[in-house]
This record gives sequence, C-alpha cells and structure tokens, in this order.
Amino acid sequence: MNDFFLYDQMKKYAILVAGGSGIRMGAEIPKQFIEIREKPIIIHTLEIFSYTFPDIEFIVVMNPQWHQLWDKVLSRFPLKNSIITTDGGPTRFHSVKNGLSKITDNNSVVGIHDAVRPLVDEEVIRVAYKEAEVFGNAIPVVPVYESIRIKDGAFNEPIDRNKLLIVQTPQCFQTALIKDAYRQNYDERFTDDAMVLENNGERIRLVSGNIENIKITKPSDVRIAEAFMQDN
Repeated sequence: MNDFFLYDQMKKYAILVAGGSGIRMGAEIPKQFIEIREKPIIIHTLEIFSYTFPDIEFIVVMNPQWHQLWDKVLSRFPLKNSIITTDGGPTRFHSVKNGLSKITDNNSVVGIHDAVRPLVDEEVIRVAYKEAEVFGNAIPVVPVYESIRIKDGAFNEPIDRNKLLIVQTPQCFQTALIKDAYRQNYDERFTDDAMVLENNGERIRLVSGNIENIKITKPSDVRIAEAFMQDN
C-alpha cells in the first residue's frame, strides 16, 4: 500500500496534556491559560494543530477544578474541531492514560502534546503524524548546542553533546500500539510517552523537531514565546 494513501486515510487525534499549575509562573491560574498576544497559550496550541489537520479531534486532559474556566475560554475562542475534556490524574502517565481511554477508534494515530508548547511548527506536526502512521511512532527531537557536564557527588565530567538530543512533543503513535503500552503499571521512570512505548518492547523512531518549540514553564519563557510569535 502506498504510504501516502495510508497517511490520508487514518483518523487523527491529539491529546493535550494540560495538567500544569501556575506555581512556577507566580500566577493564580494554570500556565496554559496565561495569555500571549491576547490569547491563552492552550488556544494557540490547539489552533496550530487544527490548521495543520482541519479534521483532527482533540482530547484535553486537565485538573477538574479548571473545567469551568476552560469552558469560558472555549466560549471566547471557539474551534470547529471536536474537543473532549477529561480529568487529569496524579501523574502525567495517568493523565495520558485517561486521555487515551476516550479514543474508541484504534485504527488511528494520536499525537500526545504538552498544552504549553504553542510554538510547534506545522511541518513538525505533519511529519510526526505521517511517520507514526507508517512506522508506528515518531518522536520529535532537537540537538543540544550547549556544552554539557554530568555531576556525580564531588566529581564532574563533560559529556559529548553530539550524542544528546532534547525530546519534544507531539509524540505520535498508532493508537493501538500506545494504548497497549499504557496497560503497563506505572513506573516513575516514565517521564514521557516514548519511554512507556519503549518499555513495552518497541523501538523509538526520531524525527526533527523545531528549536522554537519550547515548553512554557517560567515567566521568561512567556517573553521568549511572545518574541517568536512577533516574528511570525
């Protein structure tokens, strides 16, 4: 079967993990609701996915205490896409698992993305979904440009940065594969979805991310994001 035909046929979902708080931001609301250029961060994120794939369906996972605020945000910035909101769990693992449970079409591809990464490039999304549909999974990464050292007690030594990569999202998967992986018991080593799949016996496929695709966690990140958006 032609890979592009397969790519055109499979249904696409995006799970947005929006479980963060505003603590590191010093804000009273979670960071995904902080506005950049008069629009909440999470709306910027949803819009780039919707622009890339107009028929994509969303599952937004967040703490239930913020559902009412989220409803107000959606009323201000409505999208034509289907959006299901579900509760987050005690860890990212459990939140993603809750999101995956809302997808009934296992013959599909799902991207799992941090809601506070609004600067992901359209081409990164498109390539990650395509590669996942054809090969089972795709994880965007970017090189490390700074010098790196590892510290062990009183000792430290340099690490070859050419062997290191920064992992980003969306991490994309054939839905059946990632659902099966999330049937495992939780392990504190699982810091992202790729690790969950890898622990289930699958090899991870890497694709190029974009350096602007930062995860907004600190006030300085907001200023960086504003600057990137100003340039676009």
